[in-house]
Amino acid sequence: MARFLVLQLARLGDLVQTRRLLAGLNAKAAAAGGGEVHLAVDCSLAGLAARLYPFAQIHGLPAHGAAGLDAGAAASQARAVLGELAALAFDRVYTLNFSPLGMAIAAMFPPEVQRGYRQFAGQTDKDTLLRLVFRIARDRRGSGLNLADIWAHLDDEPLAPAQVNPEAAPRGGGLGVALAGRAARRSLPPEILAPIVRTVFRRSGVTRLVLLGTAGQAGEARALVRKLDPAVAASCVDATGKTDLFGLCEAVAGLDRLLTPDTGAMHLAAYYGVPVTAFFLSSAWCHETGPYGLGHEVWQATLPCSPCLESAPCERGHVCRLPFADPGFLRALAGSAKAILPPGLARFATDCDALGAACRLVGGEDASAPDRQAFRAFAARRLVGADGDGTDLARERELAERLYLETDWILPPPGRPLRGEG
Repeated sequence: MARFLVLQLARLGDLVQTRRLLAGLNAKAAAAGGGEVHLAVDCSLAGLAARLYPFAQIHGLPAHGAAGLDAGAAASQARAVLGELAALAFDRVYTLNFSPLGMAIAAMFPPEVQRGYRQFAGQTDKDTLLRLVFRIARDRRGSGLNLADIWAHLDDEPLAPAQVNPEAAPRGGGLGVALAGRAARRSLPPEILAPIVRTVFRRSGVTRLVLLGTAGQAGEARALVRKLDPAVAASCVDATGKTDLFGLCEAVAGLDRLLTPDTGAMHLAAYYGVPVTAFFLSSAWCHETGPYGLGHEVWQATLPCSPCLESAPCERGHVCRLPFADPGFLRALAGSAKAILPPGLARFATDCDALGAACRLVGGEDASAPDRQAFRAFAARRLVGADGDGTDLARERELAERLYLETDWILPPPGRPLRGEG
């Protein structure tokens, strides 16, 4: 019987983006005549994880401080869960996040069954794919692997991308607006967001507007409503701070469309097949964390400084917000075929290819597209054995020389020969 363990100790969005890996492992277990998929998450997300992945056995760990538990109780809870995991023999253990707790759990298992981050010979190590990811991060504009696909390709036979999320279609519950994510600089302020909401609300023909966010974002919700036309404001349901995670699922799953920055709510909408209109700016880059599946659109800031480093202060006054306030952008949102997008803004439609999620340019300019296409062809050849068209072998050779080191293939880790090399 096949048995798999996935350690996903990050936040809501990361949990949802693990779907391709988890669903693929479940399909593999079923094809083998039976098996088990185990998922370890922060205890605050255990209930949601059970709802999103009913086929998995969920293990809740105090990864983020265990609200409501003192240190002793949290330690006792962790000890009990770790004892449960240590008693099981896993065919594969996937550690998706680098954290002290994750690495301690990985050390409980033989190195030959570990994938992702791991402990090998007493030292912290990571798969060749993760090494590659860190190297391509030096050129985020010219590369692009969706996070969900990075995790999925830690398995040798990942689920087909088109099978991950349903194709998006309106569900009848009106227009939703996710006000902000954990990084405020990646969100639009009320004075820029209000005309966008008004435009999409009118074009959609819906009669209900739902504002989604935490209790801390209730002030932003009120500021947004004050800037809306009376007719639009009268249709508004302010749900900020009024839904738990289950309530958020219910609210998102029934929408006709969700307007959002890069948030966990965005990934939930894609999970349920709700159309997403996403605004990516600052450090958010749709080729890395865009909504997964068919039928979504992303408006991406493409200024020379985009995407920036989230931990570094912005020295340009958040100029990546300005294209979203341009009249040309609002006309494009309204459906005008004659609208001219402002410089520094591109529109992408979500798609899937052999490698995974992809964003296809449908408006504006994307100067980094040729580099990204070459990189994805290079990555697809090595990760899924896709045949290239042979037109840019010199570019692929340059990428291989730049992105791979001798240590990646001379001494492959136990149980994990490097594919696509030789």
